[in-house]
Amino acid sequence: MLEYVPLAVGGVLLGLAVCVPLSEGVSTATTRLALALFGPIARSRERANPDHARTLRAAHVPRPYAAYAAVTYLCTAVALLIGSVFGMYLGVAALLSLALLDGSISGTAIPTMASFAPADLFAVVAIGGVAVGLLAGAGAYEYRWLAPRYRASERERFIENTLQRNVAFMFALSRSGMGFTKILRILAGNQHVYGETASEFGVTVRDIDLFGADVINALRRTGRRTPSEDLQEFVENLMSVLQSGQSVSAFLRNEYDQYKEESESEQERFLELLSTLAEGYVTVFVAGPLFLITILVVIGLVIGGTLGFLRAFTYLILPLATLGFVVYLDTITSDARGGDGETGAEVRYDYVTRTPDETSATDGGTTADSAQTDSADPEASARNRERLRAYNDLAPTRYAITHPIETITERPVWLLAVTGPLAVLSVAVRWGLTLSERGLSVLALVTPATLARLLPALDDPVVQALLFVIGTFALVWEVRKRRLASIERAVPDFLDRLASTNEAGMPIVASLERVAGGDLGGLDEEVDRTWTDVRWGAPVEAALKRFEERVRTPMITRVVTLTTNAMSATSDLGPVLRIAADEAHSTQRLKRERRNELVTYLVVIYLAFFVFVAIIIALDTIFVPAIPTADQFAGAAGQSIGSIGQLTDEKKAAYSLLFFHTALVQAICSGFVAGQMSETDVRSGAKHAFVMLAIAYAIFLFLA
Repeated sequence: MLEYVPLAVGGVLLGLAVCVPLSEGVSTATTRLALALFGPIARSRERANPDHARTLRAAHVPRPYAAYAAVTYLCTAVALLIGSVFGMYLGVAALLSLALLDGSISGTAIPTMASFAPADLFAVVAIGGVAVGLLAGAGAYEYRWLAPRYRASERERFIENTLQRNVAFMFALSRSGMGFTKILRILAGNQHVYGETASEFGVTVRDIDLFGADVINALRRTGRRTPSEDLQEFVENLMSVLQSGQSVSAFLRNEYDQYKEESESEQERFLELLSTLAEGYVTVFVAGPLFLITILVVIGLVIGGTLGFLRAFTYLILPLATLGFVVYLDTITSDARGGDGETGAEVRYDYVTRTPDETSATDGGTTADSAQTDSADPEASARNRERLRAYNDLAPTRYAITHPIETITERPVWLLAVTGPLAVLSVAVRWGLTLSERGLSVLALVTPATLARLLPALDDPVVQALLFVIGTFALVWEVRKRRLASIERAVPDFLDRLASTNEAGMPIVASLERVAGGDLGGLDEEVDRTWTDVRWGAPVEAALKRFEERVRTPMITRVVTLTTNAMSATSDLGPVLRIAADEAHSTQRLKRERRNELVTYLVVIYLAFFVFVAIIIALDTIFVPAIPTADQFAGAAGQSIGSIGQLTDEKKAAYSLLFFHTALVQAICSGFVAGQMSETDVRSGAKHAFVMLAIAYAIFLFLA
């Protein structure tokens, strides 16, 4: 048993390493241990690795360089130790397996550790331990430094995607007469709305409020640590304007116009890239597989030996390659969406706010009664806080159970939690009935030969279950998407009317009343409800906040955030609303142009799919039946002619079933790619996948 002690120690170390990021206490203890062991080395290497320190700041890693580098060295040492231990045992296992293979050939007994010479065993153990240990240590070290680099690059992409709307926000508030430092504070306080750019300016505000830096030096530090070159250039120009005393509002206006022009040119480049990708998809993922399948079918029918590769290609290679293509498409289309997150994706629920350690009073202090209660029975107060915390944590689940329709319409992905198990249960029941009719047990599915015979009777329930799952999700998703699209299309008109009435001299309440009486399309009901809130005595800010909570789209969230903050600075909201309307018009115009251009790629994908299905059907119904089998050759020529005589009716049936499955797999893959290309959202491909899958299934059912 002693020979397995190092393996047990390595397993324990590996388990502890896995638990480090899962527990804050373990992570803190690991950091302290790393600083104690490698702190001096890490501090001495900070000046020698300025790029690493800059990357950590750009990635907003909440640790100084010394702490992160010390943990990196500790992870490298632990990985080196674990890899060395496992490497030794892998080396011994490889040696035993080679000897076992040689023994099975020569007929000798199963080898043991004692059957090897000490020198050979030591050499294998040493080489295996050193090799695997070095690989594990180098991998851990590289991963620790590649992770913040990747995070910094992602933050750079998100910053550049959201920079235009952040500049528009600052420009609008500057037109209201608000001070620039206050604008930065408001922007930093709305990071959930304005993304990573607001997070960068949050560091600026922290330097001003917590460390007493002036706005110029705080901006200079932000420019040095940001991963985005565009934001760095913007900050440098902004510092020049602030130092020279020029108009910040005029500068922001010029920057906003410049970024708007750049977004238009960026969309042209995006459409050109997407055009190339669409042509590449049709060539590589439609025409390429079709050509490959045709060639391999001809070779397989004449010579044989290609059916296994065709199955691997259909069931594994093609889906995985399409998944990689969809992930890449999602990366570039998220850039085109401008980093819009689904602000409306979070499900609403009633909740109890987590209580602090003391009950707050209205003046910011604590009430005497609560303080006396806590001091009298601190354990009871702790139990009450735990109960409230548990109640708050369970609030989303409780809301989902008590409001299933609202939950599904707000988060259509949650529908899969219902339809998925139902589909699996349906498939299991129908498979059980099929097996019972044939007098077989579930274990029959494990046997490849039996599974191959039963597969034509088992795939119909799977296809129908897929149609049910994909179709229901597509229906709910499209209803939600069309509702939100109609609301966002009405936003520019709503802002234009509100700005016009306010510029004419009406206060915001009268302007809202006038706008609520007009026709606003998808916003009619929500604006009427907002005006009802105001008419019943709610402040305009609170009514707009409730309007945002009901609609929950990124554009509405930005509009409400801008309007409510501008109202605290001025009553002349006309210029602010006009800027917001201009941004909304620009966003809608770019979306409309992009949608019109992307329809072409949707048509191309549909045509390519139909060509694919047509050729697959031709192979299944014309080419394969025309190839004679061994019995036909024997009856016509009296003997089998070469390898063609190896073809049987069972192989023809296997190829026919493979053609059917290939068409189904291609339908699902092409559908989701079509949604990603045409609407820059893979979830929008559910309806295309449903249509293509239903068409392919219906065609093969008709032919059968």
